[in-house]
Amino acid sequence: MARKRSVGSKASPRDRVRNGGGGGKPPKRQGLLGYWFKRAVLWGAALALLGAAALGTAVYFASRNLPSYTQLRASEAGQTIVIRARDGSEVVSLGPSYGKWLSSEEIPKVMKDAMISVEDRRFYSHFGIDPIGLVRAVWVSFRDDTRTSATSTITQQLARNLFLNSNRTFDRKAREALLAMALEWKFSKEQILELYLNKVYFGGGSYGIDSASRKFFSHSAEDLSLSEAAIIAGLVKAPSRYSPTADVQAALGRANVVIGQMRKYGAIGPEEAASVDVSAVKLQKERGQNSIRYFTDWVLPQLDLLLPNTSEALEVWTTLDADMQREATEAIKANTPSGAQGALVSLDRDGAVLALVGGTDYVETNYNRAVNAVRQPGSAWKLFVYLSALEAGYTPDDRVIDEPVTINGWSPRNSGNNYAGEIDVRSAFAYSKNTVAAQLGNEVGFGTVAAMARRFGISTPVNTMPSMVLGTSDVRLIDMARAFAAVSAHGRSVEPYGVTKVTTVDGDLLYEHKPGRSYQLVPEYVAAGITDLLQSAVTVGTGRAAQIGRPVAGKTGTTSSNKDGWFLGFSSGITTGVWMGRDDAKAVRGLSGGAAPARAFAAFMRSAVKDRPAEKFDTEVKLPEWRLEPDDEFLYGDPDEYFYVDEQGNLVEPGGPNLPRGNAFPPEGGGAVGNSDDTGPLVPVNPNPARPAVNEDFLERATGGSNPPANRERSSPLDPPAD
Repeated sequence: MARKRSVGSKASPRDRVRNGGGGGKPPKRQGLLGYWFKRAVLWGAALALLGAAALGTAVYFASRNLPSYTQLRASEAGQTIVIRARDGSEVVSLGPSYGKWLSSEEIPKVMKDAMISVEDRRFYSHFGIDPIGLVRAVWVSFRDDTRTSATSTITQQLARNLFLNSNRTFDRKAREALLAMALEWKFSKEQILELYLNKVYFGGGSYGIDSASRKFFSHSAEDLSLSEAAIIAGLVKAPSRYSPTADVQAALGRANVVIGQMRKYGAIGPEEAASVDVSAVKLQKERGQNSIRYFTDWVLPQLDLLLPNTSEALEVWTTLDADMQREATEAIKANTPSGAQGALVSLDRDGAVLALVGGTDYVETNYNRAVNAVRQPGSAWKLFVYLSALEAGYTPDDRVIDEPVTINGWSPRNSGNNYAGEIDVRSAFAYSKNTVAAQLGNEVGFGTVAAMARRFGISTPVNTMPSMVLGTSDVRLIDMARAFAAVSAHGRSVEPYGVTKVTTVDGDLLYEHKPGRSYQLVPEYVAAGITDLLQSAVTVGTGRAAQIGRPVAGKTGTTSSNKDGWFLGFSSGITTGVWMGRDDAKAVRGLSGGAAPARAFAAFMRSAVKDRPAEKFDTEVKLPEWRLEPDDEFLYGDPDEYFYVDEQGNLVEPGGPNLPRGNAFPPEGGGAVGNSDDTGPLVPVNPNPARPAVNEDFLERATGGSNPPANRERSSPLDPPAD
């Protein structure tokens, strides 16, 4: 008979397991989940409270460390830089531009409504960050599988503008949020909006709505209309893209978006929104910024290399001559063919940039063609071909033959397919004979021509194909001007520079230009020879349009199909280069180096040199001693110029009793020279070892040796040409 459990007896472990627990009512699975859920909620709430307390503490201390409202109002973003010309006059001031500070009461309501509608519609309800907007942005990003869009509130933008940079990092965003909450803690909504509207950047150097209003509409922001306020509010997202001075249609399109947002969120009614015509707004035409901006765009990046890291306001003293810059601008505008662009660089004899024009209109296009564009120089490249030939032994009076020629399958042609036959080097250069340049380049070596270009400052790649002698390698205008300036400096190197000194506004000197070391690139007689050729090109050759009533030396350049026109030359210590052509490298009807570029050169140079005395060029080719007609003294040497030592190394005084006469050089093979005395063999010691050596063929011909000169190729620059 089975035993009965008493009511108070304990259940067995098996019964407890079967019943799901012990004692009373057995717990269910749902109860277990609820138990852990309650624990999670409690722990989450505790952690949230701790986090909120920590965040509140951080915000409190951050707000205590914030500057006062007065200090924030007085602070200005950016660095002001004053650019001065060579005479000390201010030519342009760059940096932030601030208009009148408008109090919250002075700011039009339409301006506040427009900015809040498009930038932060929950501005008056959030505490610095917008959780609703953040959650929505994350959801849209997840739904559309795109990057999370910007969710910065007006307060966050203000915090970033006042205290942070624009790096897209989590650390920066976290600090931005913390500072935004600190701003909300310390200041009222109206104070925050006032700070924002007076400090936000609207492009073109304008900070604050008053500066932007004066820039775009020529009046104070106190008088902004709804349409004007919409245009300004639309700029914040992308000031450069939506600027009315850069793209009117983009600015008006963005303004219509702002109007739509204002209607959507109730700032204006449907009828008022429908009646707004932003295209009727009268925009101030931006005054044509003169081409000084081309110069400053070239100079300012150099400050990063010249100066220590500083945010102080600076005064930059430059080499720019304001009068010459105006003349250069006018010369380019007046002479550049329709549809083309023009550029000009002018250097003083020490490399100081006197004028620099990078295009016909800086407002239309700020691309600096004077220093950035690379184009083929055409026949202006022949400067390096003839420099190489002169250094190799040619003179301006040497005879060459202008005739059809083929080099490695390449057959250059002259302009008009005209060939002059036998002419001198001077005429070949003056009339820019392509066939002669090809022959000279082939004779001296195309690699030699490339090396000469490198020597004179060409920084772009140079090819060594035969056609390179006609200027098929791309170059920069400033590099070509530098090369011609080196010729003007009698063959010495010239380094272009634009900054003479930099000071703080208090006069503390931060940088001062010091002349660099100058190198002799070619002997002076080579520089004199090429100057002779360059002067002939202007006097009687292709550059006649560049004449200005005083000595000018220069060279034209025209590329195939009239895509590029060049003229580069110098007079009275000023070297100027001019380029013209289309940015898309299409042909320009009638463009040639001897036409529009040469005329622009002349128009500028007449003014540039008017206060300088006319200088006659040194074109006399004074050959060094080793290039003169050889004679006995050259071959054997003057005995008084040598010292001798005997086999023991004892010095034999010049003119002494044991001084050998006759051939002072040792015989072939390096043996010593003997004499009839008992002092033993003597070895000559040349105290001037830098004198150039000569080869055996040269010695044989000069001394009447047995080898005839006929049918011999010139194997050395020292060899005279064959008869």
